[in-house]
Amino acid sequence: MAGVAVVASGNYELEIDTGFVQDAFLLDSATAGVLDNTTYVLDGTTNYASVLDGINQVNVRRGRRDQGDQFSAGTMTFTMLDTTGIFMPFDQDSPYWDSTTAKPGLAPLRKVRLSRYSATNVKEYLFRGVIVNFNYNFALGGLDTVTVYCADDFYLLAQTFIDGFNPVEELSSARLTAILDRPEIDYPAATRNISTGTQTLGGSAAFTIPQSTNALGYCSQINEAEQGRLFISRDGDLTFQPRVGTTLDPAVADFHDDGTKIKYNGLGITFEADQVTNRAVVQILGNTTAQVADDAGSQALYFIQTKSFTDSLLHSNAAALDLATYLLDPLPEPRFTSLNTAFAMMTNAQRDTVATIDIGDTISIEKSFAPGTNPASLAQNLSIEGIEHTINVDRGHTVTYFTAPTTIVYQFILDDLTFGIISADNALG
Repeated sequence: MAGVAVVASGNYELEIDTGFVQDAFLLDSATAGVLDNTTYVLDGTTNYASVLDGINQVNVRRGRRDQGDQFSAGTMTFTMLDTTGIFMPFDQDSPYWDSTTAKPGLAPLRKVRLSRYSATNVKEYLFRGVIVNFNYNFALGGLDTVTVYCADDFYLLAQTFIDGFNPVEELSSARLTAILDRPEIDYPAATRNISTGTQTLGGSAAFTIPQSTNALGYCSQINEAEQGRLFISRDGDLTFQPRVGTTLDPAVADFHDDGTKIKYNGLGITFEADQVTNRAVVQILGNTTAQVADDAGSQALYFIQTKSFTDSLLHSNAAALDLATYLLDPLPEPRFTSLNTAFAMMTNAQRDTVATIDIGDTISIEKSFAPGTNPASLAQNLSIEGIEHTINVDRGHTVTYFTAPTTIVYQFILDDLTFGIISADNALG
């Protein structure tokens, strides 16, 4: 089995781009400079150093904790023990020193990737991004360490700015694609996973994008109008999903506390005033009239609690009113908001399933209550909005999922006793 064994969790690998390219075509080289060479190719292959065997713990945070939050850059941090000094940026004898440029090969903005191997030795990524910072800690008389801070490609978008232009009226997904295609952005097409949006964005003069608009900020504004999900997936793809609502996707994992399904050891339940939105205000760019949706009954019970967007990219007041109505959440309801589980509690098959759960997936959580309680148990289908991994080589892998309510509808099946009934729970497609 490849990788480094983590206690009761599986085998993992943490790789850093060293700055070297292997198998690259080299002009005037007798071996690497031969035309039509299948061994030494034009681009070569990025050389990665595996470093997990010198690390005790890796922490990953991705997504958002609440459906009302915006997505920010995913992060990963870890600390390497530098027993021989090979990670020091001044060590010219280090195997990671690039003698051709006289610079350290391990440098900021190099690629980094964390993966886990399944029971059948399939490599599944948990995080892909770039290194933002090497923090060197030189200990007199002790072990030197290097703490590495990483971020996914949202970090790169946040460092990029758009040249001003006036977009055309188009779907949110088309607008996002147009932004990523801009020459000053040039986001790789191979690492995009953009689903078709449901909302049309404006294209009149009022929607002109000002010069030096931050790329990530504007992409987040697109998602604000859509009210979907915009994030970097666990394998590094910029992912855009349409407006959150009902889903045809069944739960990818079932978590139960009675031992019959995947076990968990922590469950967050919320029942709070912050859940309530009983007045929503949406105003589109270039329009002075705000569209307002109110729930008078909720306001009488829970006072007026407002959510407001004053610079929406939506193309019309009608779309703005639809969004305002969509944003209403008039009644606080108790719900499961987070789940914590440890790989040591699972079978190998369950570990493989849990490791590949990503943002936007649906899971099912069931909680049992004390005997005599009504109900005896409660199950909820929930969407994954955020994920946190803690991988300790000596203690194992734990993961926390942050969730939001979702409703699963099922494919309509003619003549089926359950799925052949015309109802809100069964859909044609």
